[in-house]
Amino acid sequence: MATTTKLARALSSLVNNVNGARSLMRSGSISNGLAPFSSSAAAAIVRQDVVVGGSRGVGLEILGVKDYEDYRRSLYGDITHKALLVDAVGTLVVPSQPMAQIYRQIGEKYGVEYSEDEILNRYRRAYEQPWGQSRLRYVNDGRPFWQYIVSSSTGCSDSQYFEELYDYYTTEKAWHLCDPDAEKVFKSLRKAGVKLAVVSNFDTRLRPLLRALKCDHWFDAVAVSAEVAAEKPNPTIFLKACELLGVNPEDALHIGDDRRNDIWGARDAGCDAWLWGSDVHSFQEVAQRIGVQV
Repeated sequence: MATTTKLARALSSLVNNVNGARSLMRSGSISNGLAPFSSSAAAAIVRQDVVVGGSRGVGLEILGVKDYEDYRRSLYGDITHKALLVDAVGTLVVPSQPMAQIYRQIGEKYGVEYSEDEILNRYRRAYEQPWGQSRLRYVNDGRPFWQYIVSSSTGCSDSQYFEELYDYYTTEKAWHLCDPDAEKVFKSLRKAGVKLAVVSNFDTRLRPLLRALKCDHWFDAVAVSAEVAAEKPNPTIFLKACELLGVNPEDALHIGDDRRNDIWGARDAGCDAWLWGSDVHSFQEVAQRIGVQV
């Protein structure tokens, strides 16, 4: 009885904290290269644990990890989730070199003279500006948006330069996996009956990129914002991923590195959500905590 009361109080506190935090922080992600990565301005505040109305925390720290896991198992059994949704950039994959370095290196033969620091600063300013051509940045192949970003960052509007950069970020040279054990873990999850999907704010290059990295076959579905016409934190993209997997949102767990886009967005859709690099640090830890041994 005491555990139930404690859980009810904790869940009530969680709802109050999330609602309060939403009203305080409304900022987007910046990105790296020609594909987005999560590093929202809000993260600097919330990663230290949000304090709203005297209650601390927005993540699993509210309940305590063991209490939370016991609670899930009491409802759903030994394997606590039927599906795992995974963010792409910053969680599944990361750029292999800094964006400004690549823009500078490839741009030298096209007359780009800005330093890497200058390119990075101009890039950030351009990315943070409202994108006026569409409510979505990543529409289809995302070329209009990225052409604007590249020319703003480097001062170079040469179409050949843009195409070389654009193509580079579709190759395995540009990216590597965050977790070298990911393949082994995902195989164990699927063998245990857990369905897998990538959920990403990305343009249509995500699928060829996953193929280039030889990890596309790890997943049962891919929900890309450019195809779904909704970008995280819009819950629509998470609901689409659940629909593709044939599971209810409450049966799905999302892992991502951006508190606003990944955690709040997934929870708005009714999914469970853990913050990569804070709540969990490896896919093996994710698997173990949902009840799958690797």
